[in-house]
Amino acid sequence: MVGPRLKGRHLLSCGDLSEDEVWSLFHLAKRWKSEKGNGEQRTILSGKAIALYFEKPSLRTRVTFDLAVHQLGGHPILLSQAEVGIGERESAKDVIRNLNRWVNGLVARVRQHQTLEEMAQYSQIPIINALSDREHPCQALADLFTLWEKWDGLKGKTLAFVGDGFNVSHSLLLLCAELGVHCRVSTPKGYEPNANIVQRAKERANRHGSQVLILNDPKAVVSDADAVYTDVWVSMGQEHEAAARLEVFRPFQVNDELLKGAKSDAFVLHCLPAHRGQEITDEVLDSDRCLALDQAENRLHIQKAILAALIGGFFDGTGDRS
Repeated sequence: MVGPRLKGRHLLSCGDLSEDEVWSLFHLAKRWKSEKGNGEQRTILSGKAIALYFEKPSLRTRVTFDLAVHQLGGHPILLSQAEVGIGERESAKDVIRNLNRWVNGLVARVRQHQTLEEMAQYSQIPIINALSDREHPCQALADLFTLWEKWDGLKGKTLAFVGDGFNVSHSLLLLCAELGVHCRVSTPKGYEPNANIVQRAKERANRHGSQVLILNDPKAVVSDADAVYTDVWVSMGQEHEAAARLEVFRPFQVNDELLKGAKSDAFVLHCLPAHRGQEITDEVLDSDRCLALDQAENRLHIQKAILAALIGGFFDGTGDRS
């Protein structure tokens, strides 16, 4: 089904999507995943060029977006900070005003979220946030899609995030709240999620019958959880804080002992790359209950749905929430 609902819009935050829009992306990703590269998807971006801009290193995001554009029939153009130099060689404003003339969309992994916001002010093409210091919406969409595959529905389930209240936790808070998933976050004191994002998530949760809880006790948030999520303690750009972070986050490691408090069939999630022996143990990361590789695989499928909807004007439109 082709429709105007998402066409031409930016995706900078999970807060940019309604519940119905998320479910439509999920159903489209599910359908195309089962087709394994065949069918209607092959020509949706035919004749369209998509710029893929990376200020930070990337494995999963770069490979999956490159593949996604190819599998939709489009042409990906890979750009690095060394080539473009936003903020050094020229401004974000000038970069996007040039890209407007050449390409049909921009996927951007940036150090500062304000770079995306500045480009969005002058953009005539959809911009997709492939990670910033504020959010990682494509990752969170792949995460909840992965859990939906494993569970019979999402509403009423509990996701516990343990670690740094940074970009991934922000996107999970907003998306879980919109989908009726209870989201609990546990961080050391001083590393809690952004207060404004927490407030937005609570407002969403109130509308959808879910709960947002921010605590400093990892055992409390993991208690009876359906899924436990962790991420690196030292993100790119925070290397100068590594020693202090490793010390303060040590009690927040996801290991077999911590998981005893979760449900016996609880899944473990990690967006990768993982620092084994820090935020997660080898035993947990390599266990059958860990969905890290499923999450990585599903980045491809959910990103194809995003590209198709925002740039190709393809919209599933089912709104089915099951």
